[in-house]
Amino acid sequence: MGRDLPQGDFTDEDAVRFAARLRASLGLLDGLLSSPGFGDEERTIGAELEMFLVTPDGVPVPRNEEVRAAATDPRLVLEVNRYNLEANLTPVPLRSRPFSALHDEAAALLDVVREAGAGYGAEPYCAGILPTLRPRDLTRRNVSARRRYALLDDALGRERRGLRVTGEQRYRMRSDTICAQGAASSWQVHLTVRPEEFTRVHNAAQLMTAPVLAVAANSPLLMGRRVWDETRIPWYEQAFGQHRRRVVPADRRSGFGQDWLGGDVRELIEASVSRYAPLMPFNSEGPWGRPDRPGGLPALEELRLHLGTLWWWNRLVYDPAGAGHLRIELRALPSGPTPADMVANTALLTGLVLDRAAREPRSELPFALARENFYTAARDGMAARLWWPSGSAAPVRVTARDLVGALLPRAAAGLAGAGVADDEVQRWLGVVDARVRAGRSGAHWQRRAHRVLGSDTATARHYLKLSATGAPVHSWPAPQPAVGAKAKVGTAKPPGD
Repeated sequence: MGRDLPQGDFTDEDAVRFAARLRASLGLLDGLLSSPGFGDEERTIGAELEMFLVTPDGVPVPRNEEVRAAATDPRLVLEVNRYNLEANLTPVPLRSRPFSALHDEAAALLDVVREAGAGYGAEPYCAGILPTLRPRDLTRRNVSARRRYALLDDALGRERRGLRVTGEQRYRMRSDTICAQGAASSWQVHLTVRPEEFTRVHNAAQLMTAPVLAVAANSPLLMGRRVWDETRIPWYEQAFGQHRRRVVPADRRSGFGQDWLGGDVRELIEASVSRYAPLMPFNSEGPWGRPDRPGGLPALEELRLHLGTLWWWNRLVYDPAGAGHLRIELRALPSGPTPADMVANTALLTGLVLDRAAREPRSELPFALARENFYTAARDGMAARLWWPSGSAAPVRVTARDLVGALLPRAAAGLAGAGVADDEVQRWLGVVDARVRAGRSGAHWQRRAHRVLGSDTATARHYLKLSATGAPVHSWPAPQPAVGAKAKVGTAKPPGD
């Protein structure tokens, strides 16, 4: 959610000034997008890894400030709740062996957190949702000590809102705080995009996110219930109060979107400014529109702050670093189970997006079906039946598992076209291929473990032990019950429900 803010409250004058700066930013950015050199640097890819801090039994440890201080690593930042951390990986050129670089850095950062957390009984746990969480863990007393989160909580309103997910089982609770987001952890990929190709790449990402999410799903357990394969998706959206039927899609600040992007990137930026009221009207100091550094581009801090309070699953980012560039932040993938799994998911999604960007999906699949695909993939995982373009004929429905198997050569072509080494392509898409053939995603393994082992704690304990090996989830042994134990398959409510 970005950097912290030094200001604790805002006046009407702040809001008026902020709105004026936002409108002025549109004109300034318009000139930047067409200026020579903007966005012409080599394409890069980066990632943010969100994680939980837990005991060896998977119990959340609310000590992120202490662990971060002990780690003394600037790549680690605090996330929403006190048992959440985020690691910001170094962007790398999208050529040669970028995914191996991301894998090695992610693994090294997890080791840093593991070592720093040892003195506090904390280990890193990478999953879309931590299965051992209880409602008491999602209250305001666990919010991280950053003013930004308190301001967001106030801006979004503290009226009680219902959160509910219905899958194999169902769960619901009421919350008056965005701290419910602390149940969700993601692996967010940042892909640089040239202004002239933004529309094509963004629409390709909207189409390709669903099948990749289906085979990457890793969030099937919530408060003792087995629900969606990627429960993180509806849970995160509902943390903003968007479950209400009266909240029309155009007023939602997070979600999948409502239509294909038809114009250029300016259309998306202008709609973001005109349609959504600023949540935190913090005005930067000094002359407006100043460069972020001597000789650099305008920082446009107000615009960047505003865009950071729109939590779309595929989100625009403006960055004045270097010669300046745009990025698409691909936010839908879950954290975990291992760096190998996350990087394999990244290779699959990146390759498919780059390959598909050459062919616009707008004429081949109605956006309503692309949107339906996204939530169907989150709910049903590999078994999801997705609508897919079939050339000149009407769209057909195919299972996500079969679809991804058929799309792997297209992902390989997209990566090869970007200059990724052949052995790199084979290594990481091979992990996806093996997962699809085995039919064992992180969600599949957790769901089966929960049935066999009979408790969230036992499931988390086994998951933590296996994920620490770094082996991708398709190779994990099937969980076995203890000798003489019986699996608990009932629907008893967990404590605190």
